[in-house]
Amino acid sequence: MTNQLRAHLLSAFPGAVGLFSRLDSAISLAFLARFDCQDRAGWLSQKRLAAWLKAASYSGRTSPAELYQRLIAAPRGASGEAGAASAQVTRALAAVLASLNTQIKALNTQITAQLASHADGHIFTSLPRSGTVRAARLLAEIGDCRARFPDPQALICLAGAAPSTRQSGKHKAVTFRWAVSKQLRGAVCDFADGSRHASPWAARIYHDAIARGKDHPHAVRILARAWLYVIWECWHNGTAYDPARHRGLQRLLAAQGAGAGQAA
Repeated sequence: MTNQLRAHLLSAFPGAVGLFSRLDSAISLAFLARFDCQDRAGWLSQKRLAAWLKAASYSGRTSPAELYQRLIAAPRGASGEAGAASAQVTRALAAVLASLNTQIKALNTQITAQLASHADGHIFTSLPRSGTVRAARLLAEIGDCRARFPDPQALICLAGAAPSTRQSGKHKAVTFRWAVSKQLRGAVCDFADGSRHASPWAARIYHDAIARGKDHPHAVRILARAWLYVIWECWHNGTAYDPARHRGLQRLLAAQGAGAGQAA
């Protein structure tokens, strides 16, 4: 729905597209509800925009002066009768997005409550950068039946984090694994991609893969495979992830500490 609104605004009112950081944010939708076309936005001055932002309880870090410059620097949109007609579409799309945001918040509240009450919830919420939705997604896709994945390799293969090897005589081919659970692969790769921004160990595995010439999706799958060994161990034993017991992470931190000491 956000993409539909963006495509519509690019021709009807381009100034609203890049005005705020996210087109589906509350402040952006409030702006479109008040200034739904080029003609109405033309009434704005820097002082009037600042007053409106204050009334709308805008808490962003971008100053009214910069926002106003973005607005006037953008290409002009439709005006007159064409602008009035397109404004109706803008209001309709913005209203649908606002309603969706309300429902998403309600679902997030339910997900948080059910995750907190699940016996394995503490395992997945302890993972770095897992948050609530990522943790719930991982739990939903992996499940709580330990017999389903008797070893880490079973989980890794179903998640598509390991390549498929085919051999016939002397010919051996290592290819992308297609027969997987796409939902599980999406959940694991989404978590792995986020984890590299919080875990030095994950960041090292990802950057080493990139240095070997792997593209981003391949590097994320390599990192996902490494994480699945850790996740399976925690999940199989029913224990939360503890960075102090993660030997790979501790070896990396020790090596970095030694390097910093030598440099000093």
